[in-house]
Amino acid sequence: MRARELVERFEQFAPKSWAEPWDVPGLQLGDLDAPVHKVLVTLDVRPETVQEAIDVGADFIFAHHPAMFHPAKTLDLSVPQNQMYATILAHHITVYAAHTNLDSAPGGMNDWLAAALGLQNCEGLVPSNGQGATPAVTMGRVGELAQPTTVRAFAEHCKTVFGLTGLRLISHTPAAPVQRVAVLGGSGSEFYPAALQHHADVYVTGDVSYHPAHDMLAAGLSVIDPGHHIESICQPHLTQIFTTWASENNWDVAIQATALNTDPFTFL
Repeated sequence: MRARELVERFEQFAPKSWAEPWDVPGLQLGDLDAPVHKVLVTLDVRPETVQEAIDVGADFIFAHHPAMFHPAKTLDLSVPQNQMYATILAHHITVYAAHTNLDSAPGGMNDWLAAALGLQNCEGLVPSNGQGATPAVTMGRVGELAQPTTVRAFAEHCKTVFGLTGLRLISHTPAAPVQRVAVLGGSGSEFYPAALQHHADVYVTGDVSYHPAHDMLAAGLSVIDPGHHIESICQPHLTQIFTTWASENNWDVAIQATALNTDPFTFL
């Protein structure tokens, strides 16, 4: 098969037009007309995942986070990011990223996160770019837990669900009851007012910084920051989806998820 075949099928599921205006999804490096024999699915494109692709014989990397989110100003190969690009091209690997379009897609990132947390009767959290989508697509989800719990207990539940050794809890009321939960994968602190508007008891999102955390507390919202890397939940889901499509379309291609953990943070 050609890389283009997988991309065209994927863009029926999560069109690039659904990405936010600042985002850079799509082809990152390589050639969409190149033949593909093995796809490596990963959250991040880092030097170690590129080496993994080389080691396992993958000629296509499908990532959630764009490899070239910030444009290169030079091609100085002493810069690790530039050397990574050179390695990708030297090994004829095609790299494609689906970012905020996958976040917003029905049955995509935020639905996977909501399902992992056990949320039911979900609705969208904030409107997304979603050009041409009917019905309109949204970023984040808000839903109900089957059984009420507390802020602290739900934070512990998040640790278990996402396999974490630690997370950050932002709350003046850790013993308060929780039934309604909002979640938005990635860096979603700017959207905490939407969690309040949807009457969420707790908001789950990553990369909360100091001053927004104070604003959340002042607004009376409890927030759980399990980190950005929880989006690695996409890896098994995309692997299964691509495997199904390969069977349906008679693609002679192998699909595998990365075996690496690209979370840059370690809790001590």
